Amino acid sequence: MTPIHHLGQMVLETVNLVGDLVLFGMQMLSWMVARRTRGAVLWPVMYQIGVMSIPVIMITGAFIGMVLAVQTYDQLKMMHMETQIGSVINLTLVKELGPVLAALMLAGRVGSSMAAELGTMRVTEQIDALTALGANPTHYLVVPRFLACVLLIPMLTLFADGVGILSGWIFSTQVLGVDSFHYWYHSVKFIATWDVLSGVVKSIFFGGAIALVACHRGFRSRAGAEGVGRAATEAFVYSFIAILLIDFMLGTLLMRLYYVVWLPFGLP
Repeated sequence: MTPIHHLGQMVLETVNLVGDLVLFGMQMLSWMVARRTRGAVLWPVMYQIGVMSIPVIMITGAFIGMVLAVQTYDQLKMMHMETQIGSVINLTLVKELGPVLAALMLAGRVGSSMAAELGTMRVTEQIDALTALGANPTHYLVVPRFLACVLLIPMLTLFADGVGILSGWIFSTQVLGVDSFHYWYHSVKFIATWDVLSGVVKSIFFGGAIALVACHRGFRSRAGAEGVGRAATEAFVYSFIAILLIDFMLGTLLMRLYYVVWLPFGLP
């Protein structure tokens, strides 16, 4: 097979994957609107996605803040601007690195877990058993996971931002010797409400993408242990790509909206 054939086959597989993912998402949204999700199904999923992810998010946020402090201090000190390190750390956290890195960590922990769980249910014919019993698998299995990710991943992102801000402040003031007053003064001065909202909006879309991709790969898992493992791997890789793509698109859109909607009204 020539390289042209390989390229054509890759393009066709990509188009087929994207189309199948869109149809899967439309089916999921139709069931989410048509029928209310029971709390008995939703709460355990929210516990697994939200509460069980807190240790990972705490570690991620803490090291993001400290790494940003280490990497930016020397550069700012060369320009005698080390007191402004708080604005650099906190703005980068709440607007970009916090949402993206938290979403990537959750894609590895939550997305892979959901894909492996649903893939195992597909291989062991539990999903077919739900259909035979009269329950719709999409409404029973996919909708609760999607709702939990959309609702909780923004909260986990804010939690990671808070831990990162705290760790960056402690490291900057106690280790690097930056004055605490100037650290917070420049942070409040340079960080606007729009920056925080931008990170939250991004994390909502990140959560939806993680849930949709993970559930899709789990439902399309092939037979055997190898198929389940491949589904979990593909869930993380595709979620990674989706997060970066969404981050670029939303970053461009939100930047334009800031100058069109937010700035003309003089909002903080």
